[in-house]
Amino acid sequence: MVQHFIDNKFVPSADGKTFDTLNPSTNKAITQVASGNAADVDRAVKAARKAFDEGHWPKMAAQERGKYLRRIGELIEKRADEIAELEIDDTGIPISQIKKGAIPRAAENFYFFADIATKITGEEFLVEGKFRNYTKRRPVGVAGLITPWNTPFMLETWKAAPCLAAGDTCVLKPAEWSPLSADKLAHIIQEADLPPGVFNLVHGFGETAGASLVAHPQVQLISFTGETTTGKEIIRNGAATLKRFSMELGGKNPTIILADANMERALDGAIFQVYSLNGERCTAGSRLLVQKNVYDDVVRKLEERVRNIRIGDPRDPATEVGPLIHPEHWKRVRGYMDIANEERASIVVGGDRPKNLSEGNYFSPTLITNVRNDMRVAQEEIFGPVLVVIPFQDDDEALRLANDIEYGLAAYIWTENQNRGKKIAEGIESGLVWINSHNVRDLRTPFGGSKNSGIGREGGHYSFDFYTELTTIHVALGSHPIPKFGKT
Repeated sequence: MVQHFIDNKFVPSADGKTFDTLNPSTNKAITQVASGNAADVDRAVKAARKAFDEGHWPKMAAQERGKYLRRIGELIEKRADEIAELEIDDTGIPISQIKKGAIPRAAENFYFFADIATKITGEEFLVEGKFRNYTKRRPVGVAGLITPWNTPFMLETWKAAPCLAAGDTCVLKPAEWSPLSADKLAHIIQEADLPPGVFNLVHGFGETAGASLVAHPQVQLISFTGETTTGKEIIRNGAATLKRFSMELGGKNPTIILADANMERALDGAIFQVYSLNGERCTAGSRLLVQKNVYDDVVRKLEERVRNIRIGDPRDPATEVGPLIHPEHWKRVRGYMDIANEERASIVVGGDRPKNLSEGNYFSPTLITNVRNDMRVAQEEIFGPVLVVIPFQDDDEALRLANDIEYGLAAYIWTENQNRGKKIAEGIESGLVWINSHNVRDLRTPFGGSKNSGIGREGGHYSFDFYTELTTIHVALGSHPIPKFGKT
C-alpha cells in the first residue's frame, strides 16, 4: 500500500481510509493509496513549519542545499527504470516518451535548480556618500505543491526542486489518478537524507486533502498545475490567508501553419505536439490554423498521418499513443465527439474507442475539420488526442483567431519567413510561443500563461520570484538630515 510521507516517515491516513489507483490500460487496481484528509494535511504542514522555523534547511547556504538536490538527481537517474515502470502503469504514457523525455527531465530539474540557486543574488542601489540600498532574497516558508496527473513525476520535480533550492519546505499533494511516482520521489528524498519535515507528501482527493492544504493558515505559497476551474477555486479558498499563488492552468493552444512553411516539418511538429503524451498536455497545439491556399493539402496529409498513428500497449516501444488516464476522463473526451457532431463539424479520423482495444481507456487519435473558431470543440480544452483544423486567409486573420479564446498558454508558428513569424509571435496573447518548433523547453526561460491559462511564471531565476521573499535593506553611510520633531 502507498502511504503518506510526513516528517521523513511513511504513515497511513489518520482515519485509515484508502483508495485504489487504476492501470489505465485495463482499469484494474494496481494498489491501494492512503486517502488524506484535513488531519493528515495538518500533520504534514506542522512538520514542514517546524522544519522551516526551527531547522537548518532555510539557513543553509545555497551550495549546501544544492548538494542534497544533486543527490536527488543522481538517485532519480539510478532509479530511472523503476520510476518509468510505475509511471507507465499509472498513466498509460508510452514507454518511449517516458524513458526518453519525462524521467531524464526530472533529474535535470534537480541538477538545474541546484546550480542556479547559487547564482541568485540581490541588487544594489547606491546613493553616493549617503546610502547603500540592497535587496536580499530569503525563503518564504511552507509551500503547498499541487500537481496534475499528466507526466506527474516530471511536474512534481519541476515544483519541488526550485522550492527546496530556495530554502522553503513543502507539502506535495499529487493527483489522485497518478500517485505512484510521487511515492517513489518520497522514497528517493528519504534516501537522500534531507532533514525531517523539509519534504512531505499527502495523497488524496482535491476536495479533501487539496482543499485543506490550500486553506491551511501556516501555508504561505501554493503552486498549482491543473485545470482552470480548479485553479479559480483554489485562489478563492486561499484568499483568506493571503497566500501567494503560482497557477499554471489550461490551454487551447493554436498552431499556425503559413503557406510558406516547410510543410514536412510543420506537420511533424503539429502532429507530435497534440498526440504525444496521449494528448494529455497543457501545451498541446490542439487548435490547428492553416492558411487557406494550403489547407486542403495539409488536411489530406493530416488524415493519412493521423490514421497511421500507432495506438496500443504503452509498454510497446512502437506505441505512439496509449490509453487515457481514467474512465471518467475517457467519457469526457468522448463527450466532445457528440458536441462536434451537434456543431456539424466533421470527425474525419477517430472519434471513439479503437475496435481492437476493448479494454482500458483507449481513444483513437482524432482529427476534426469543418470547424469554426467559435465552436465548443475549438474553444474548450478537450485534453485528449483530438486536433481541430480551422482555415484562415491572411496573417491578420490568423492572429485574430489565435487570440480569440479565453486561454493564453502556448502557441506555435510555422513559416520560412522569420520576420513574418516574429511579427505574429509578438502579437499573440500567450505566455509561450515557438517559431518553427514543437515544445522544446529551455529551463532558464520563464514558463506560464496569460488570461485563463494562469498567473505567474516559473523556470530559471523566475522561479525564485515566487519561492523567495525580497527584503530591501537601507544602510546610511553618513549623517543625512533627520527632521527633529518635538525638540525645542
